[in-house]
Amino acid sequence: MNFSQLESAALTLPLEQRAALAQRLLLSLEEPNDAEFDRLWGEESARRADACDAGLVQTIPGEAVAAKARALLK
Repeated sequence: MNFSQLESAALTLPLEQRAALAQRLLLSLEEPNDAEFDRLWGEESARRADACDAGLVQTIPGEAVAAKARALLK
């Protein structure tokens, strides 16, 4: 089924079913699938690594972060 056929079929649905389909389609745009999620995080991690390599960000040792977190939880 191509896009035009799918669109025609969807438009023949009763109003309530079209609204439910529209809602599900809109929600699908907000939540990336696993492959898209992996791709986006891959891009983000590469961006962060590049920023670290270029000296554009200040890194903080993990031990210091953990110590600060423990202090905040007390």
